[in-house]
Amino acid sequence: MSGSALPAATSRSTNYFCAGPSTVQGPGRGYAWFDTGTHESLLDAAEFVRTIEMRQDLKIACVEEVAYHTGYIDRERLLTLARHLRRGDHARYLEQRCPG
Repeated sequence: MSGSALPAATSRSTNYFCAGPSTVQGPGRGYAWFDTGTHESLLDAAEFVRTIEMRQDLKIACVEEVAYHTGYIDRERLLTLARHLRRGDHARYLEQRCPG
């Protein structure tokens, strides 16, 4: 954080604390947080992602899939994106996600 942004962030934090009691809701089931500040912890995170993707046949953070399921793109656009990837694993994954 730059020096000029620090006072603003500190001021906001102070305002939150002075506003009275509040609640914090943590992420729900299915979320994981990794501190990847070291080579070892980065490798741990990568192994976790690989394990989940292999065992559950799901991609983590597949932006095309998220866009499709939230209605930002339609089935035809998803298939077009898959075709542009040629016949790789990611293209096959996208094609499997839009039956019909």
